[in-house]
Amino acid sequence: MPTIPPLKAVVAFEASMRHSSFSLAADELGVTAGAVGQQVQKLEQWLGVPLFVRQTRQVTPTPEARIYMAQVQPALAEIVHASRRMRERRHNAVRLSMPPSFAAKWFAPRMAHFLQHHPGISLSLSTSTALVDFELEGIDLAVRHFSGEDPRLAVRLLRADEARAYCSPAYARKAKLGAPDALLSATLLHNSLHPHWAAWLARYSGLTARRIGSIAGIQFDQSLMAIDAAVRAQGVVLTSAILVEEEVASKLLVDPFGVGLPLPSGYYLVHPRAASLNDGARQLSQWLCAQFSVSCLQPSGADPADRVC
Repeated sequence: MPTIPPLKAVVAFEASMRHSSFSLAADELGVTAGAVGQQVQKLEQWLGVPLFVRQTRQVTPTPEARIYMAQVQPALAEIVHASRRMRERRHNAVRLSMPPSFAAKWFAPRMAHFLQHHPGISLSLSTSTALVDFELEGIDLAVRHFSGEDPRLAVRLLRADEARAYCSPAYARKAKLGAPDALLSATLLHNSLHPHWAAWLARYSGLTARRIGSIAGIQFDQSLMAIDAAVRAQGVVLTSAILVEEEVASKLLVDPFGVGLPLPSGYYLVHPRAASLNDGARQLSQWLCAQFSVSCLQPSGADPADRVC
């Protein structure tokens, strides 16, 4: 008996397990349900154990099938990702991930500039507030808003972050925001990326914790929505200056107090330390560093694995 199982049969089995159906697996693989059934039967003969209980229009996995699935599925995923990354390297493709607010407010207005100067690169952008799984999602580079501490990643700080208060000029006049204490009668626009109103007020106002807790507010799960609400004179948002550059430049938003709360988190360019960057990802990394006037070179004596570009 060959030491390597029939790989085509393993693929048919994995698809059948995911769909709990030979027919749906067949649709995915572009073959007939009968062909999938034959491949699964071939694998059962090779393994010497039944994998499915076959009933009319239904297949039920056996306990052995569930155990086998848990072991082979990660391996098949690695094959898929390795193959995709090899193909993308040949075509100079780059998969970039970043938070939605950073993508919309900072990267999108500059994306055309990068592509014009690097026409041979095929860029794929995904946005998420969650920490990406580089291998599972096939991501080459990511901009993450975090502390910069992760031993698995090569990191480069693009911009340190601080939380600043912004509102429309009309709202500042209406609420008479001459000093931070005036926020007692304002509406605070909270967002999950910068949930720091209590700390900001404790530092810059004379309000007690009890009075701070009594201030009216609206909670948003995305910075984009909170910033838009501030533009529409619905309250005061606490966010990064980098996310409101356009609004401040066009005078849609103002910083009525001129103070920022330093944060332990910042915007970092990251990729797995164990993975080397392809040419396209390296060029994108260098371009991002240049936009922030950050050197891509590591300090003398640094681990070469920490090099981001």
